[in-house]
Amino acid sequence: MRHWGNTMLFTLFRRSCAAAGFSVKKPGMKHLNEARRVLDVEIRALKSVKRQLDRSFNQAVELILATLKNRGKIVVAGMGKSGNICQKISATFASTGTPSVRIHPADALHGDLGIVGEGDCALMISYSGETDELVNMLPAMKRLGVTLIAITGQRRSTLARHSDVTLNARVPQEACPFNLAPTSSTTVALAVGDALAMAVLKARGFSRDDFARLHPSGSIGRSLLLKVEDVMRTGPAFPRCDQREKVQVALKKMTKAKAGSVAVTNSSGKLAGIFTHGDFVRHYQKNPMVGEQRIGGVMTKNPVTVRAGALAMESVKIFQDRRIDDLLVVNARNEPVGLIDSQDLAKMKIV
Repeated sequence: MRHWGNTMLFTLFRRSCAAAGFSVKKPGMKHLNEARRVLDVEIRALKSVKRQLDRSFNQAVELILATLKNRGKIVVAGMGKSGNICQKISATFASTGTPSVRIHPADALHGDLGIVGEGDCALMISYSGETDELVNMLPAMKRLGVTLIAITGQRRSTLARHSDVTLNARVPQEACPFNLAPTSSTTVALAVGDALAMAVLKARGFSRDDFARLHPSGSIGRSLLLKVEDVMRTGPAFPRCDQREKVQVALKKMTKAKAGSVAVTNSSGKLAGIFTHGDFVRHYQKNPMVGEQRIGGVMTKNPVTVRAGALAMESVKIFQDRRIDDLLVVNARNEPVGLIDSQDLAKMKIV
């Protein structure tokens, strides 16, 4: 039987529908085109708000810094879709060292204002600036001595007029085809919140080590917290030999330790070189009796090393840049104290 392609089947289906009075459009690009339209609208909105940013942004950052200096926190509030954006902004602040909580405006008016302290800074998000629950919070916030930063699309709104600083987040249009559902406006609010958090992070000198302390779990914690000494092989798993020993002795130590290399030391215990399985193969091809030679004569001198106190991520970069399989770890006296195999990092999900 002859096999018909999808195009032919669709053509017959469309003709049948047409005969019955139905209209069927060919699937394919319409959804993709709509996605691109939405992204174009939101990109234009972001570019528009970028141009609108002015000295008010600097003032907002300074308010937040002053709040932190006085041991205050950032309280982020918004309703509906803006409330969801508030949750993420607050989480970003907190994860980058700026104490922050999200408060639901409706719950705030029924007791949750207890989480707000004098000297805190409130970041309030409402595109219209007239959201009832937010507006109703304003008198209580003022009584508590809270400084207010508004992210809104209406600079003459009630929220804007009663805030200490207003960030203009007005967008040309929503991505919604009816210009109703919050889309471009919430994307912009999120981006402005991210900009605030990153500007504060930079102003405070927040470091990678600070970030690591707040992310002790997962891949971020592994990559930032772990040091070389936490991942290196030591003890029986780290073979070493004196440069006067024979190659066959070194091979036995490597085999016993299930390692691909051995650290070679001089009479003072300092690192003299490294001998790998690759070195053995290369020398064996030239001299099958290489096992009887002293390892000091065939080792690789001045091997690549890393200090024990370095971050594990530094060893990852060394492996990538130098294209090696084994990395010796040394202490401040240039004594070998450990070995890192490139596969060890992969097993620990550091790479």
